[in-house]
Amino acid sequence: MNPDFKILIVEDELVLQLMLEHMLKKMGFSQYEKVTKGQSAVLKCKEGDYDLILMDIMLQDDMDGIEAYRKIKQTKTIPVIYITGNTDPKNRERAAEIGYHDYIGKPITYSQLKKSIQRLLDSQSV
Repeated sequence: MNPDFKILIVEDELVLQLMLEHMLKKMGFSQYEKVTKGQSAVLKCKEGDYDLILMDIMLQDDMDGIEAYRKIKQTKTIPVIYITGNTDPKNRERAAEIGYHDYIGKPITYSQLKKSIQRLLDSQSV
């Protein structure tokens, strides 16, 4: 995997943040940042260039991950992988309206995340 790939982790649960961080390190990624709020994700994406967003739907502020990604997409094209405990069909429909690379229910496994990121990398190299 590409170590220069820059990833934004948007997850409000510290344990899950650390788990995702561990998985990314195991895959060889070293450039990532973490935020816990939708508004913080929007600001980070305005400030920096990311190659991928790992986004939870339920976050610490009044902006959920789907709304945050909607705002991000107004100015940037960054693929998103939703990693969520909220598998409600309405949220999946909302997310599909904006578009996403993948939508994975929690608990996520290392192999699920690795396969999803590998598919993204493969699609970008075509």
